Amino acid sequence: MAGAPIAGHCAPGFEPVREAFAANFAEQGEVGAAVTVLRNGRPLVELFGGWRDAARTQPWAPDTLVNMYSVGKAVVGLLLLQAVDAGEVGLDDRVCSVWPEFAAEGKGAATVRHALCHRAGVPAIREALTDDDLWRWDRMAGAVAAAVPWWEPGTRHAYHTNTFGHLIGELVRRTTGELPGARLRELAGPLDADLWFGVPTAEQHRCAELIWALGDTATVVDRDALGGDELMVQLSYFNPPGYSSIGVVNTPAWRSAQVPSTNGHGTATGVARLYAALLEPGRLLSPGLLAEATRPQSVGFCPVLAEEVTFGLGFKPTTPRRPFGPNPGAFGHFGTGGAVGFADPETGIAFGYVMNHVIPRWQSTRNRSLIDTLYRCL
Repeated sequence: MAGAPIAGHCAPGFEPVREAFAANFAEQGEVGAAVTVLRNGRPLVELFGGWRDAARTQPWAPDTLVNMYSVGKAVVGLLLLQAVDAGEVGLDDRVCSVWPEFAAEGKGAATVRHALCHRAGVPAIREALTDDDLWRWDRMAGAVAAAVPWWEPGTRHAYHTNTFGHLIGELVRRTTGELPGARLRELAGPLDADLWFGVPTAEQHRCAELIWALGDTATVVDRDALGGDELMVQLSYFNPPGYSSIGVVNTPAWRSAQVPSTNGHGTATGVARLYAALLEPGRLLSPGLLAEATRPQSVGFCPVLAEEVTFGLGFKPTTPRRPFGPNPGAFGHFGTGGAVGFADPETGIAFGYVMNHVIPRWQSTRNRSLIDTLYRCL
């Protein structure tokens, strides 16, 4: 929509990024969005525009929060990696060493490393769950712990699209004594990074309305007609029915809950500030652990994403299929609909982009245009 309001600033020489941002509204169907680029911690681009709501009556503001989907996987992964750095648990320690219940149904050999790189065997829960269960942390973490694995942990991978948040988040709780939402506030506060797992009621007036391009109705899984990986994939998305946010995304219950794989909320600037801090040696993670977390840990076909995928530990390393810019050392995470946060050590760039019009898959023409234009300006 050509009339979308756009505000913010670009450093001299980065005006093309603003033009690309405006073109996303005029030509690519963007409704509301924000993008922030920091270089060595200093702002190059801070833009926001469009509308918080489908009716296009509420302009996007600098502090508008929006559901950023799997961008949050790297954030909850970081919280666990900090516990590793602190010596609370080791990457190759068994999950059950800190979470004994997880050893159920033959999962005792699963390690923290397996959990962080989607090899733990629990991308879906077979037990039928409801959306009432989704609002209860102990219920969801308990269901993950009790789950029958889909493979012997460590022998293959599949994207833990929703269970990742409860799997990694419960490891955060077992090692630190705090749920991911509380740990995230302790991390984000000193960074002045507006990022949340569980948005407090008093802050929910800032949340943008999510708009699903393909509709907002959850699929009913036909357990009798499906088996094997097909059943696993369907349950990974739709058990509980609202696990992927469909049908519940704009409700106070969803915004208040902690579903760290899927319902992290934040601003583009908040995302960029977190990645900028990761580029400061030792500030959030020790250099050695950050290097380990951002290198390929598991490579191969993923039945959930239906393509070849490379996983790091919480973070995704850049790949030709899903690049974070042109440089080989970049790392980050995409989210459903195109939200993305990443860091590029070679250039000192930290990048955050969030939006409320959800289109299929992670990499979109919108984020691709912004990233490509940015690198042409550098």
